[in-house]
Amino acid sequence: MTMNSVEGLRSLLDAVSKGKLSPDLALESLKDLSFEKVGDFAHIDHHRALRTGFPEVIWGLGKTPQQIAQIMNAMRDRSNTIMVTRIEPNVFAEIKQLLPDVVYYDRARICALRMAVPTRLGLVTILTAGTADLPVAEEAAVTIELAGFGVRRLWDVGVAGIHRLLAQREVIDEAQVLIVVAGMEGALPSVVGGLANCPVIAVPTSVGYGASFGGVAALLGMLNSCASGIGVVNIDNGFGAAMLACQILRGWEKGN
Repeated sequence: MTMNSVEGLRSLLDAVSKGKLSPDLALESLKDLSFEKVGDFAHIDHHRALRTGFPEVIWGLGKTPQQIAQIMNAMRDRSNTIMVTRIEPNVFAEIKQLLPDVVYYDRARICALRMAVPTRLGLVTILTAGTADLPVAEEAAVTIELAGFGVRRLWDVGVAGIHRLLAQREVIDEAQVLIVVAGMEGALPSVVGGLANCPVIAVPTSVGYGASFGGVAALLGMLNSCASGIGVVNIDNGFGAAMLACQILRGWEKGN
């Protein structure tokens, strides 16, 4: 049981109150609970899971493989799942040499140490407009799975062939939270938002020809959607969409 979980902290305090653990040993367990300095380049927020329900996730870009491995090692005894985003295959290969038990999700560009992924109630359905949107969609899907929630994938159902989407009406009706990933003009979330009876999180991608301006056209289209109940995250931000979906489900989980 890790000390950055509510259950772990409650178990520790219970052991102290019953005399099974000395205050000095409890203090040793808690001394780095808030944050921990790693080398001269990072401060790990061990307290984040207690505050927000989910542990800190490592942003991979701009960090060396050695720095990433060092941070992951420091988190090993305090997190059920340690996750790093935006990891390219060559970077993962170097991390793997330092941490042999690390796992790589190549399409999502995520690497992780999975000690004990929690099992939570809740299902997120993810749709993409096209196959080119899959890297962003998979970043969202893997993030949600590592957080302990279920994922249903529905790829390549964009508005250019809208019958593909309408054939999946039952899937949309069953969703608790929908993440809709699209590039080009970004029209798919508006269509889905007009059909869905649950929160819709729209993710613009940088997929498209020149006038898509690297995803800006899709972003503005989603922000200007005429469908209600749609939230929009930043361009290519599958991770951010996933965490928002997880918090929505976690709120539902707390209320039940």
